[in-house]
Amino acid sequence: MARKKIREYDSKRLLKEHYKRLAGTELGIRSAQITESTDVNELVEKESWLSSEKLVVKPDMLFGKRGKSGLVALNLDLAQVAVFVKERLGKEVEMGGCKGPITTFIVEPFVPHNEEFYLNIVSDRLGCSISFSECGGIEIEENWDKVKTIFVPTGISFTSETCAPLVATLPLEIKGEIDEFIKVVFALFIDLDFTFLEMNPFTLLNGKPYPLDMRGELDDTAAFKNFKKWGNIEFPMPFGRVMSSTESFIHGLDEKTSASLKFTILNPKGRIWTMVAGGGASVIYADTVGDLGFASELGNYAEYSGAPNEEEVLQYARVVIDCATADPDGRKRALVIGGGIANFTDVAATFNGIIRALKEKESKLKAARMHIYVRRGGPNYQKGLAKMRTLGEEIGIPIEVYGPEETMTGICKQAIECITAAA
Repeated sequence: MARKKIREYDSKRLLKEHYKRLAGTELGIRSAQITESTDVNELVEKESWLSSEKLVVKPDMLFGKRGKSGLVALNLDLAQVAVFVKERLGKEVEMGGCKGPITTFIVEPFVPHNEEFYLNIVSDRLGCSISFSECGGIEIEENWDKVKTIFVPTGISFTSETCAPLVATLPLEIKGEIDEFIKVVFALFIDLDFTFLEMNPFTLLNGKPYPLDMRGELDDTAAFKNFKKWGNIEFPMPFGRVMSSTESFIHGLDEKTSASLKFTILNPKGRIWTMVAGGGASVIYADTVGDLGFASELGNYAEYSGAPNEEEVLQYARVVIDCATADPDGRKRALVIGGGIANFTDVAATFNGIIRALKEKESKLKAARMHIYVRRGGPNYQKGLAKMRTLGEEIGIPIEVYGPEETMTGICKQAIECITAAA
């Protein structure tokens, strides 16, 4: 499971579209999205309510506490919304220690209300936790003792009886409506492969639940079966995180292949770099470097899997090596080319692309005083490891080569010993 945050606009769009499909009734949700490229006149033609109702506008940037930070404007007309957006669009703000520009806003009807409820659903390995409170809104943390939580194991039906502890203290005139709402939202949560969903708050508008503020996360590994249901979904980068040109290049490669190619720069001046096969193995290597006290020296997180072809591996390896060898400072560096024991990937074939890249970048590797540590197992691994040993002799770069007899954590320790040893 890969939990990916989505914008509030998309969370509400999915809720509106699929609530009707699952419940047979429609939620009166209306929302519009404004970015730098938005033509407001065209938007008004599509969403006519924008010009006739009082509005709410706020950034839609995957961060919370917008109200407490003065980033929510209420009861505005469209002209005032335009001014609010113009004054903040592209401007850098700091939220939770992260700085970044505001690029996206959500605009909705202003809904006067007296009641604010809280609803949260989170999935984990064994089921889902559902939390509800009659005291939602910006003070939810101060009223956390009033939040009720139940756990629904995977495969167990979610009925009114199951939901009863959540709504037990509600007035009778709204209990049935909110009970039904929670059940449908939970069904939608499961049906669309949400991993996290929070409404804080939702209120009652004409007796019907209406989410005022909403957050959602989807399991993006379920995209293959949900692409029609999700529609044009976007998985934005976390707030404050902007892709570098090299990360964008790898992201483009990843989108064009059936394999998986991931690359994130953690510290461009780090002296330990990784190029790891397999999602699980890549986490083990990164975690081990951190556990041994050298997280500050970890230059990147990298993972390739799903049997990428030689050309894809070549392009991928070029980027990793260029980043790992940038701005040499005379100190030793280490590149860990690792992995677990492959099930079906031909190790020798994927090593061909890496070997070509290492040959191309020989001068850069030497200038950066790079030491290379290789550990791999799986189909044809002996041939692949033999090629790596031969390469070290050919280009005169220290390459330590191991098969599955060496532990993954072991070569991380060797890489750390390399960069900490006296010159």
